[in-house]
Amino acid sequence: MIELRNLSKNFVTSDGPVDALRHVNLTIRDGDIYGIIGMSGAGKSTLVRCINMLERPTEGTVLMDGRDLGSLNKKELREVRRRVTMIFQGFNLLMQRTCLKNVMLPLELSHTPRADAEKRARELLALVGLPDKAGAYPAQLSGGQQQRVAIARALATDPKVLLCDEATSALDPKTTHAILELVRDINRKLGITVIVITHQMSVVQEICNRVAILEHGAVVEEGEVSEVFSNPKAEATRNLVYPDMADGAALGEPGGQRVRIIFNGALAAKTPLLARMAMECGIAASILSASTRSVGERAYGYMLLEIPGGPDDLARAVNFLRQTPDVTVQVEVEYAAKEAHA
Repeated sequence: MIELRNLSKNFVTSDGPVDALRHVNLTIRDGDIYGIIGMSGAGKSTLVRCINMLERPTEGTVLMDGRDLGSLNKKELREVRRRVTMIFQGFNLLMQRTCLKNVMLPLELSHTPRADAEKRARELLALVGLPDKAGAYPAQLSGGQQQRVAIARALATDPKVLLCDEATSALDPKTTHAILELVRDINRKLGITVIVITHQMSVVQEICNRVAILEHGAVVEEGEVSEVFSNPKAEATRNLVYPDMADGAALGEPGGQRVRIIFNGALAAKTPLLARMAMECGIAASILSASTRSVGERAYGYMLLEIPGGPDDLARAVNFLRQTPDVTVQVEVEYAAKEAHA
């Protein structure tokens, strides 16, 4: 288990001090695929570098299985980094070495006998689906194949934790999906804890079971991915989950009654929900913005609605919509605030 307690990191730049991380508290359980997501400059990469002590926190503690990594000497830290390995957006392969020798490199550095290192490297290339690329050089491979070799290399020292720092950002969607499937398969087969650093909510949705949202170096929301996706509370989370959700905010009547419906696998893909509300409740809602998709018969995404009439009509609409399973209904905060002060 990895525990981050009151973690802060400050830098001094030519423009003055920068608070890259501010009082971060997280618990990452063994076997998790844990997503850490935020926009550029949120502090994601700094956080992951603090986890393996490539960056020393200015304040706070990093505990791994109860052991304070900040108290370790250089030799002890080297051993920890054999158990906490990383893959990166840029692959970081040595171009003058074959794929086999790239995977063997960590084993060579730990003085593993050559025959044992080569055997292990070939096993890992097979694990990542590249048994026939041992003699190839990185320049001869696609981006997805290079990342597979990088994953094999990261697994060479039998790590307990795999840190993925924007590992799929340079890949096309199809290749990204294949790499994420590989990471999930490795997590299942080997029981390795995976920490995924990304700015893409789609990556988190696909493989992570828990997620933390970073904004300006602080955690603004954390929890199970299904809960965060279906009911985002922080503004930063809503912008990541539904990046175009705010586009409808300027539409509709000033001070209008707005309701956000979030579909999290609702069996509503073939159900005329708004038509039913109009017929059964006499409420004809206007759609200000929407982003939905169907997976099978289930609906995912959101709608931002304007509800005509007064507070009683709003209450009836919310009550009706909340009867649909796997649908979260939120009254717009701005409207609620205006009603409270009316």
